[in-house]
Amino acid sequence: MRHLLVINPNTSVGVSSLLQTHVQQAAGLHVKVRTVTARFGSPYIADEASYAVAAHAALDAWAHDLATQEPAPDAVLIGCFGDPGLMALRESSPVPVTGLAEAAFVEAARHGRYAIVTGGERWGPMLQRLAQALGQAQQLAGIHTVAPTGAQLAADPVAARALLAQACRDASRQLGVQAVILGGAGLAGMAAAVQAEVPLPVIDSVLAGAHWALRSAPLPPERDRPGFDVAWQGLSPDMTALGER
Repeated sequence: MRHLLVINPNTSVGVSSLLQTHVQQAAGLHVKVRTVTARFGSPYIADEASYAVAAHAALDAWAHDLATQEPAPDAVLIGCFGDPGLMALRESSPVPVTGLAEAAFVEAARHGRYAIVTGGERWGPMLQRLAQALGQAQQLAGIHTVAPTGAQLAADPVAARALLAQACRDASRQLGVQAVILGGAGLAGMAAAVQAEVPLPVIDSVLAGAHWALRSAPLPPERDRPGFDVAWQGLSPDMTALGER
């Protein structure tokens, strides 16, 4: 049995529960999913400051899980549409690592050019920068953000479905894309709810992450054990223990 570690880099246990449910259902019985929650930071990541802290929180949650849980994971999924800490965690891990955004970008690109619909206006430039860093900027036609954050959308799913369905239709009509990503851990399951109202594939970022976990084959590791190549000062004991001695 494969073991998948899902890291929620915000402090919302409700989001962690949503991730655990949807990723485990998609992964099936042959993958054991374990979802952990950030030990510090913001209950929802919605701006540059909370994103920066979430990257640290993701690394800390990973280090804490390695110190306290067995067996070690066969793959790691960052459960945030924005993937805070992705490059640092990938550098530090001997097993494959991705995030909801990267996994969704890859899945959507199989259909052709795609758009993103997500909650929170500040996410637009942040996601554009991430797409550029991941080599996905050419396939990404545009980002359509709605005013409510993902947390606010998740709190009122009926209103959220109508708003998100319209945003997906707008993105389809205005951008001429072949697929739309509905991005956000808090929006897990909503793509299926709006699909009948949208005339092209709607990609659920959480399910894309789960699909990646099912497909990801072990790669020749850049390192044979988890660790950081620096000597930390003032960080958690779990991160310090993985630092260079």
